[in-house]
Amino acid sequence: MRKLLLSSLFVVTCVPVWSQKAPTVADAKAFVDKANAELLKLSTDASHAEWIAETYITDDTESNTALQNERVAARTLELTAESHKFDKVKLPDDLRRQILLLQLGAPAAPKDPKLLAEETQLAAQLTGMYGKGKFCVEPQKCLGIDPLSQIMAKSRDPEELRKIWVGWHDTGAPMRQKYTRFIELQNIGAKELGYKDTGELWRAGYDMTPAEFSAELERAWTQLQPLYDELFTYVRARLIAKYGKAAERADGKIPAQLLGNMWAQEWGNIYDIVAPTDPKLAQYKPVNLEEALKRQIAAKDPAAAAAFASSTDLTSDAGQTAKLAAGKAMVHYGESFFTSLGFPALPATFWERSQFIHPRDRDVVCHASAWDLDSVDDLRVKMCIEVNDDYFTTVHHELGHNFYQRAYNKQPLLFRGGANDGFHEAIGDAVALSITPSYLKALGLSESEPPAEADIPLQLRTALDKIAFLPFALALDKWRWGVFSGEIKPADYNKAWWELRGKYQKVAPPVDRAETDFDAGAKMHVPANVPYARYYLARIYQFQFYKAMCDASGYKGPLNRCSFFGSKPAGEKLAKMLEAGQSQPWQQTLKEMTGSDHLDAQAMADYFAPLYAWLKVQNTKK
Repeated sequence: MRKLLLSSLFVVTCVPVWSQKAPTVADAKAFVDKANAELLKLSTDASHAEWIAETYITDDTESNTALQNERVAARTLELTAESHKFDKVKLPDDLRRQILLLQLGAPAAPKDPKLLAEETQLAAQLTGMYGKGKFCVEPQKCLGIDPLSQIMAKSRDPEELRKIWVGWHDTGAPMRQKYTRFIELQNIGAKELGYKDTGELWRAGYDMTPAEFSAELERAWTQLQPLYDELFTYVRARLIAKYGKAAERADGKIPAQLLGNMWAQEWGNIYDIVAPTDPKLAQYKPVNLEEALKRQIAAKDPAAAAAFASSTDLTSDAGQTAKLAAGKAMVHYGESFFTSLGFPALPATFWERSQFIHPRDRDVVCHASAWDLDSVDDLRVKMCIEVNDDYFTTVHHELGHNFYQRAYNKQPLLFRGGANDGFHEAIGDAVALSITPSYLKALGLSESEPPAEADIPLQLRTALDKIAFLPFALALDKWRWGVFSGEIKPADYNKAWWELRGKYQKVAPPVDRAETDFDAGAKMHVPANVPYARYYLARIYQFQFYKAMCDASGYKGPLNRCSFFGSKPAGEKLAKMLEAGQSQPWQQTLKEMTGSDHLDAQAMADYFAPLYAWLKVQNTKK
């Protein structure tokens, strides 16, 4: 096929210039229609291959997904090159934007077939290496990232935490050489597309210049850094009170393994350590959502009840059946939120084809993700669900992707995406902000709604995830942009990783790390090559969306207490934004939704204003 395409291009170049017809609007429309149809078919095939590769990790599935992704990349590059013949043609706005998005969405992949094949194979291998990663806590007990994360969340033994942290991060080291070559190949592709490097290509896809985009992120960080600094100071003091010398460093940083998360990106799991001690506040504790969920799921579904019994062997047929029933029950909570807003229920195929639990017979990538395999309605999630607080939120987050994917499926393929990738990540999180005491009471997961003075403990618990995450997200992609640009050399990958983590998060590894390590590789989004700025954007957009939907619902109280569950007006406002997809600049979509045309952390700052004032008081106490 490639030889035929190259031959046809050769014939075109041999036609005398004077005999070539100038391209027309009709030619552009025919080209765009062709591109949409071809890319839909190719991307659907690649999505099926990728789904199999992540839910059934073998050398064969890795090779197959690499081949399919190679086909998509090669044809996308050919279509991108062809699209430039319309650069000087005056086109209707919708055609011009589709061509622009095709050009901006071109993969950072070399045109040379051998190099392209090498890159796609490396991409599949790196994803597979992460999915197969394990650390043996005992000689016959080797665990993947999900059970290891559970230990990190619940253990309060600093030595155990150090051991688990080091064990998982050591899985990154074997990726280092492959990753270095992967970066080289991506940069070849980015330069062939006219960019300095892949980082510049990634930052170009936001309806602004790469430099403007970088400045936008930094501006938002300056709005929120004072709140993070107060939260950091408070948490560090409480960790030192808990762990003593194990938590205290001369440089003032927090040892990363003590924050309840493998990457220290969210700190909510250590709420028990940092909860307010003032008796007036300490009496108000967040709902024990894990216990409430298990109790309610077991009462509604006897098939799921066995999953919570200590006597159940979850690796048995009966145990797997029970665990699957419990996992599906968790997803139904998220679906019911969206249907309460007026969205139609998920299709039957969603429940038949999704991965809800870790299969007992094979390696899979457990990192939660949402899929639309045919860009129409083959919606799925891929998770290894546990019944707990984190997965309750994650379910709402992932379904946000699915309902977004279905909402814009009437758009041309090139418009079937979020207004920008941060929008896609923010939808489910904006909904999850409605997991308030009133929402939990409405679901029967809580018996009462606490008074206003209970807001500080609840806000603290939320900030440990929402605010603590921001500098991690910023540092991750700043590291990667530096790697792409060459500012960070391969010999300094780990050094630069921890310098940026130290600068923005003020965290440090529990033991000395060397350049034989590759700690960035222990975070899925690095070997899987998923841009991370989208998550930073989403943490801020979600509060803008949340406020807009609270306003639409008619809510008048403190922002942090709003739940728009059941509000059809809020649902109508959300649906309009989702249906637009990427058909217009995100600034326009954002303004229609919120009244603002830029990333603005003010809604987030307003939400946490009571906590900010409280933290400043706590940090002045001796």
